[in-house]
Amino acid sequence: MADNTTLDPVVLADVLRVASAPDFDAWREQIRRTGGCANPIHLTGWSVTKDKTTGQVLHQTDTGALPGGRLRIACGNRRASRCQPCAYLYAGDAYRLVRAGLSGDDAMNIPTAVGERPRVFATLTAPSFGPVHNRPDTGRCRCGTRHPETDPILGTALDPETYDYAGAVLFNNHAGELWHRFVNRLRREIAAAAGLTQKAFKETARLSFNKVAEFQKRGAIHFHAVIRIDGPDGPDTLPPRWATTELLTHSIQQAAAHPYVTAKVPAAEGQPARALHWGTQLDIRPIRAFDDGDDISEGAVAAYVAKYATKAAETTGTLDRRVGELAELDQHHVPDHARRLIRACWDLDPAYPDRRLWAWAHMLGFRGHFLTKSRRYSSTFGERRQVRADYRAAEQRRTLGLPEPETTLLLADWRYAGNGHTPGESALAATIAEDIRINRETARESSADCQDTEVW
Repeated sequence: MADNTTLDPVVLADVLRVASAPDFDAWREQIRRTGGCANPIHLTGWSVTKDKTTGQVLHQTDTGALPGGRLRIACGNRRASRCQPCAYLYAGDAYRLVRAGLSGDDAMNIPTAVGERPRVFATLTAPSFGPVHNRPDTGRCRCGTRHPETDPILGTALDPETYDYAGAVLFNNHAGELWHRFVNRLRREIAAAAGLTQKAFKETARLSFNKVAEFQKRGAIHFHAVIRIDGPDGPDTLPPRWATTELLTHSIQQAAAHPYVTAKVPAAEGQPARALHWGTQLDIRPIRAFDDGDDISEGAVAAYVAKYATKAAETTGTLDRRVGELAELDQHHVPDHARRLIRACWDLDPAYPDRRLWAWAHMLGFRGHFLTKSRRYSSTFGERRQVRADYRAAEQRRTLGLPEPETTLLLADWRYAGNGHTPGESALAATIAEDIRINRETARESSADCQDTEVW
């Protein structure tokens, strides 16, 4: 933990209270098992494990005997801004899911043959809503300045009075619909390029994808996607001979620019009718097993997706939770560009009540999932969590000397009893999380199997 002299006196007093408690070691073990979770969920209740045949009680747990009379479990929040330990675990699951769809994974029943399928990494961006401060290839922004990479002004409007903040938040709000239309059109473009009808395409091939949303510095959402062509039954079947990376690339270009891939927004009081569409910047790169310069490697793609799966609009300076009142923006010192986008959500909400713009103002209007995939791309987060839960359950059975679950009966009654830490607990939990991170990094560096830039 940091030097105690740097702690607030109130926090320090609470740290000493927690650390001097007789059940401190048990509390610390609970927090260690959550990975150092910053906002654990508290449960009260009991569980009893019995022998199915004899009814003998083999093990029992009652929270009355635990620190504070509660069992603490990890919150599972994916946002790094809310809980770094849980976000790390989420990113690890995301990495494995994406990587499995690129190179296969026997544990997930994904064949290694997927590594030979036509697949690309595509980025679809938002259109322009007005000029912003940037770092062009020439090095000099329109404002005449050469901005350093960390300049907070990057992405903000050159002229806030003429910037289309309403258009920006409406685009974010309809981005999910635009993606859905893009995928539908892409299937048609692939079929047309192969000389097939839609019915024939479904009988011979399947489009699989995994996408992640990212906020640009200007506050506009864009999507990064792994897009792959499989056989008709998914990764277990070979794609037809006509399916090539070149055909897939061409079809993506055609689909992204097609008039069908447009979201119509009706006119409202003070707002014109709009036809929202993707921006002209479209990046499509083939994915290879290893990076050879022009293409991008499987590991790099999986790491990139996992990285942005734990981030949201807070990277633009907005809040990482819902905004109750506009006055909160002053309290939290939200920068002007993000403030204007949030204000646009407030102003537009009465005109488009079904879009719930104010409810999603902290996301600058975006209301979709950050990480999504098609059904047959690879495994699921639920399956990954179940694998982890089964492993921990087996570990606990070995520790307690319990027989296999097929011969036992588990009875339990758990109730929600709150969440979070006291100030002192929070400081100690952060120390535990840091120790876990250092141990993880040390193990990673010593592992000869870690070949990629990012490995979970």
